[in-house]
Amino acid sequence: HLTTIFPEVRLKSFLEMRGTDGGAWRRICGMPALWVGIYYDSEALDAAWDMVKDWTAEERQALRDTVPKQAFKAPFRNTNVRELARRMLEISAAGLRRRAALDGGGMSEEGFLNPLRELVDRGYTRAEEMLRLYHGEWKRDLTPLFSEYNFL
Repeated sequence: HLTTIFPEVRLKSFLEMRGTDGGAWRRICGMPALWVGIYYDSEALDAAWDMVKDWTAEERQALRDTVPKQAFKAPFRNTNVRELARRMLEISAAGLRRRAALDGGGMSEEGFLNPLRELVDRGYTRAEEMLRLYHGEWKRDLTPLFSEYNFL
């Protein structure tokens, strides 16, 4: 029955990261690349640990409670989640550069982080974008959702 539990991370013969099961097609490879850049490079792993090691259980829970409501604007200590995400992307990108896994065209895995960087740079999530459209241009009608977000 343990295989039917869906926490954020499940330990199998690998770590199964559950936080981003779906999303825009061009972003699908972004989260695995983020984690590879952190977990497969000891320097990046140390940098990520240094970033979070003094976070209390209460602070972590507050993030879990606040991020779904405030997204990148969620406050944390003297910063916000957007800046934490930016730092995570920097750490991962450095790890991917050191990993130096290139495809046949000489491109590194770091390119998979670009859609995530775009999200952080623009400062709002896809959910916030959809809510803005729903309450504005779509006039509280979900019909456009199916054509405008189909296969994106």
